[in-house]
Amino acid sequence: MKPIVIASKNKGKIKEFKELLAEYDLEVKSLLDFSDIPDVEETGETFHENAALKAKTIGDLLNCPVIADDSGLMIDALDDRPGVYSARYAGEDSNDEKNNLKVLKELESVDEDKRTARFIAVLAFYRPGEEIVFREGYCEGEITFGPRGKHGFGYDPIFIPKGYTKTMAQLKDYEKNIISHRAEAIHQFKVWLNEHGL
Repeated sequence: MKPIVIASKNKGKIKEFKELLAEYDLEVKSLLDFSDIPDVEETGETFHENAALKAKTIGDLLNCPVIADDSGLMIDALDDRPGVYSARYAGEDSNDEKNNLKVLKELESVDEDKRTARFIAVLAFYRPGEEIVFREGYCEGEITFGPRGKHGFGYDPIFIPKGYTKTMAQLKDYEKNIISHRAEAIHQFKVWLNEHGL
């Protein structure tokens, strides 16, 4: 099996990647398998810059192929915030719950038809010594008035995908893996992988 490393310590994200790459003969590892790897500071100003930074840093450290992604929530009524700051929107000591509450607070006076938003995922694939390959995916939807559901992570409890009545956090894993922004980005990557191989 060929090794590939997911440049993340987020268990929810790692689980999604492993499920979506399960059809390939790959030994999928994550940063949880390498206790001595330091966190890569996301200093980029775009999702592409952050994904590339993580992929290249980890790929060069481990000398093996790496997939990194930077993803976030963009809300029209908030001028595309939280954007690249999605993971730490409520501050450096933020967590999913605090981030969700901050978004809901900022949207308190926004009507239902103006709560449109989208998840974006930018995936960067890096093999040491080669150019970085980017793929991206989106999931359109709207923000609820309160959290619903126990599945998923991040902003899933307050995001209803377009065409659905349930939040991402109320969907089953297989349902989410069909429509999610990460699933779309990985699908685009699979098309590339089928053509070029690992």
